[in-house]
Amino acid sequence: MRGYIAGLSLPALMLAAMTVSAEQSPPAASSVELADVGDCPAERFVVAIDIGHTPRQPGAVSAHGVPEYAFNERLAREIEAALDAAGLERAFIVAARADDQLTLTRRTRIAAEAGAQLFLSVHHDSVRPQYLSDWEIDGQVRRYSDRFSGYSVFVSGRNPRFADSVAFGRRLAGALRERGLAPTLHHAEPIAGENRPLLDPELGLYRYDGLAVLRTARMPAALLEAGIIVNRDEERRLDDAVHRADIVDAVVAAVQATCAVLEDAPDWGGMR
Repeated sequence: MRGYIAGLSLPALMLAAMTVSAEQSPPAASSVELADVGDCPAERFVVAIDIGHTPRQPGAVSAHGVPEYAFNERLAREIEAALDAAGLERAFIVAARADDQLTLTRRTRIAAEAGAQLFLSVHHDSVRPQYLSDWEIDGQVRRYSDRFSGYSVFVSGRNPRFADSVAFGRRLAGALRERGLAPTLHHAEPIAGENRPLLDPELGLYRYDGLAVLRTARMPAALLEAGIIVNRDEERRLDDAVHRADIVDAVVAAVQATCAVLEDAPDWGGMR
């Protein structure tokens, strides 16, 4: 099952070379155990991959002026292709057409109607306005912040499968750490617009109950912020196919491990 709602084709991302680098902390030894993926009934496991935002409301803008939606679409489609290659052929994309806003509740309703047993929303991150500065690139003044870098994973306590969502989030964040990626902890900062509870600081796993795309999902759900696109060096990393392959590989590993603990029932009944 591929491309339940077709999105726009990915615009070319021609990012200039960066001169500012951001240090990544060394990967921690993950305490998250992944199940034997041989136990995954891949032929019947349905995964919804949500492309965050829409072409008309594309989210954050990168340090080089690229809309977040372009990053989200590229990574989500790479994840779908990798899941398909791994035998999870029922993974599908949820995305808005150019003339469709596709509300958050419609996204999760589409996933439920398609029988999705797992929901992942793919995003890229920014920072609060007080951390942004101006710089000029290609004759344009852009906004950037090199203060923070890294991924984050969110789950909602209002999701009816909260425990299973946390388990999936831990697998995903743990797989990212095992591949050398470091989380950002800036969403836990006690300031307006942040102050999100950290379920696991080492993994960068947050609880954000108000995220509609997570709380309205009927299946276990997580939201991945793959990196901070207003950070100039991280934007360059996110444009690197090798770096993205690590993210994609982590997602596939987490999905396979989650699939492996799915209860053997004709209907979605939760995970052991």
